[in-house]
Amino acid sequence: MALKTFNVQEEVYKKFSDFCKGHGVSMSKQVEMFMESMLEEKAEAKQEYLEKLERIRKGKFIRIKSFTDRYGL
Repeated sequence: MALKTFNVQEEVYKKFSDFCKGHGVSMSKQVEMFMESMLEEKAEAKQEYLEKLERIRKGKFIRIKSFTDRYGL
């Protein structure tokens, strides 16, 4: 395993970090799987990644019509 440094916009990094934490997934592993998928001949997402995405999509979410009405911001 190698430690690498990448330059990304701070806002993008923060949002992705929060997303990964909120869904209990490793940010490093998500980036690694993305990179591997780009190197495949057909550049398709790996089955493991697609299964994780499907589990996230099937998660319990609250439908909110108006964020302001619900949370008063």
